[in-house]
Amino acid sequence: SSAASDVYKRQIINVTVMADFIITSIQSWDIEIGSTIKNTAFEISKQHRVLYVNPPMDIATRVRIATGKGPLTTISRRQIEVIQGKSPIRYIKENLWVLDSPFTIHSVGQLPTWLFNSLNRKNGKKIGNWIMLQAENLGFKDYVHLIDTDLFRSLHLKEYIHPKISIYYRRDYIIGVDYWRKYGPACEQALVRQADIVMTNSSYFTEELKPLNPNIYTTNTGVNLSLYDGNILHDIPADLKDIPSPRIGYTGAIIERRLDADLLYAVAQQLPQYNFVFVGPEDDFFAQHPLHTLKNTYFTGHREVAELPAYIQHFDVCLNPQKVNPITEGNYPLKIDEYLAIGKPVVATSTHTMREVFAEYTHLATDVDSYLYAIQKALGETEDAELKNARIAFAQTHSWAHSVEKIYKAIDIYKTTSKK
Repeated sequence: SSAASDVYKRQIINVTVMADFIITSIQSWDIEIGSTIKNTAFEISKQHRVLYVNPPMDIATRVRIATGKGPLTTISRRQIEVIQGKSPIRYIKENLWVLDSPFTIHSVGQLPTWLFNSLNRKNGKKIGNWIMLQAENLGFKDYVHLIDTDLFRSLHLKEYIHPKISIYYRRDYIIGVDYWRKYGPACEQALVRQADIVMTNSSYFTEELKPLNPNIYTTNTGVNLSLYDGNILHDIPADLKDIPSPRIGYTGAIIERRLDADLLYAVAQQLPQYNFVFVGPEDDFFAQHPLHTLKNTYFTGHREVAELPAYIQHFDVCLNPQKVNPITEGNYPLKIDEYLAIGKPVVATSTHTMREVFAEYTHLATDVDSYLYAIQKALGETEDAELKNARIAFAQTHSWAHSVEKIYKAIDIYKTTSKK
């Protein structure tokens, strides 16, 4: 409405920025776990205006919820509220807005090819027209469009929202997930080819995509150093008080395709004198896994991001027991920076990124025996102040400012070379 538009415009008066950014992401702003793209948006908004576009609800999700066959989550509740008339735009902080869509889009992932192509383009046009309307209300112009691994919905947006610069950002290998395998690879290749700039969060991804677009850069990822501060002392969380040390802990999503449940079961069985604590939401596979039957394993369930540093601080050793597969091999594990920023000894599965970026500051393992050895070695370092300080110092080189600065540099290079 015009009244709402006037409010939004008053909020942006006297804001001095160098550029505007529109971010379309595979991930909702309302996700309940830590988020690379949200942290990136926060950092960009320190210098630029940012409109973060949430994924619209698709028809299949709406039907499942209406028929009681799907859960009403925080994300879907917000989507339905906007469809029913709630304001679609939220002012998060200075320079940062989140936009929802007051409509549903077609569910396309498993359709025949001809129908996928047709309806996915219609989705893109619908979303693009909505973004253009709201960007105009906010006074955005000459904007940078940052696509965060949003393979289907963002595929055609370049022709509908006409960005000054288009950036495709691969921060996860989602085409390894079943839902994306049918059309994901072709869509991602098209996004990479049409982008003015491609960013990835690991050199593994960069080398894979470079043949499709040579204008590609590796950002790695940042860590919220004000939240994950090894010099801040936290009270022990209530649900850890009755769990004696040594505590071997993990924070984050606990899901089958990323974590090796059988390895964890074997390790916990063979180290009954140690207590293994998992902080985060579980998928159905983990919720039913025999890990829950062991006396030395504890699952806290979901915790707010702001609570996680206290858990990490009161772990003796931190874990990232990933499976090795196409999804994890090149992934940049943000939690490693978070663990190290608190100064904790870390044991993690040896993946490409772990070997390339973190090998000097962590213990890497590949199987049950090497995990057993690494955990016990890491426990011997818990009181080593020199090692703790080295971990913290290393993590501090991975700030979000440092990560986003690489995006800015890539933009500057593009602007310079495109003028020649």
